[in-house]
Amino acid sequence: MEKSELFDIISQFSINGTVKEVKTLGNGLINDTFKVTTKEADQPDYVLQHVNNAIFTDVDMLMHNIVAVTTHIRKKLEASGTQDIDRKVLSFIPNRSTGKYYFLAADGKYWRIMVFIPDAVTKTEVTPASSYDVGIAFGNFQAMLSDIPEKLSETIPDFHNMEFRMQQLRDAIKADKAGRVAEMRPLIDAIMTDADEMCKGERLYREGKLPKRICHCDTKVDNLMFDQAGNVLCVIDLDTVMPNFVFSDIGDFLRSAANTSKEDEKELDKVNFNFEIFKAFTKGYLKSAKSFLLPIEIENIPYAAMLFPFMQTVRFFADYLDGDNYYKIQYPEHNLVRSRAQWKLYESVRAAVPQMTDFVQQCIAEM
Repeated sequence: MEKSELFDIISQFSINGTVKEVKTLGNGLINDTFKVTTKEADQPDYVLQHVNNAIFTDVDMLMHNIVAVTTHIRKKLEASGTQDIDRKVLSFIPNRSTGKYYFLAADGKYWRIMVFIPDAVTKTEVTPASSYDVGIAFGNFQAMLSDIPEKLSETIPDFHNMEFRMQQLRDAIKADKAGRVAEMRPLIDAIMTDADEMCKGERLYREGKLPKRICHCDTKVDNLMFDQAGNVLCVIDLDTVMPNFVFSDIGDFLRSAANTSKEDEKELDKVNFNFEIFKAFTKGYLKSAKSFLLPIEIENIPYAAMLFPFMQTVRFFADYLDGDNYYKIQYPEHNLVRSRAQWKLYESVRAAVPQMTDFVQQCIAEM
């Protein structure tokens, strides 16, 4: 974009200080993101970001969720006497004219501005130590939001709804658009055998036994901000924050972090469940989340670990049967390779259920 266009967008927001320069921030693969530097030493810098409204179609609702969450967390930090709060929760800036936390440009693009957190870094490496940090951070994130008074909505409806994902698969099987169903019967039968069990979260919710919490729904190491000493500052990338089962933040992290190989690994003997990552994450998560979790949520942590490789198998496989219309593929059978790799991970996780159950009980007994 032209610098004049960016300056015009920035001028729509109630920032403090005078804009000195605007530079691209990050890799820009998903959103256009820019660092906004101000001239005054006593004023903050900012982050200008394009909101991807192709995925998050209701930007008003999206930003309502985010601001409600960050406002509530800030109040909790203030009440506890936390120091350096401005580095421990994101702060978004309102539109000068509308008071909304976004600006709709003439070209149909939505933009938002947040305060830049100085002397902070992100990490990508997954180790037992970083997994423990993730568990602590996201458990604490959920704990702080366990009593939020605001009603939040789903920014991506049915994002982690297993019943919905199974219906997508059944529809793909019935339509058989790519003519692939006949040769895929063994995998179809295997999925259908376990489908009812894997949909128990939705059943427990309908029975009033399982609550929905405010979850991040994209738990990974690089969605945390760290200080220079390696301490977690805050949770970032809040677009997917919405009501869901706690299983989302547990299983979503473990599906990728505890996989010993790639998501699309062809050599299935390389795909296994890293139990050390599970232990580190679970220990951290329970330490910070135990205060609000119900027994049914705790006892189903092994189910959460199984659920997400199962769900991702279903999603990749439905797309394969449908002719590869959703996920980008690099070769004709890419989605099938992904499906088989995720299924192998699911089988590995399932085999570890007794160990996971024992470890969860051990953690609870030690707290």
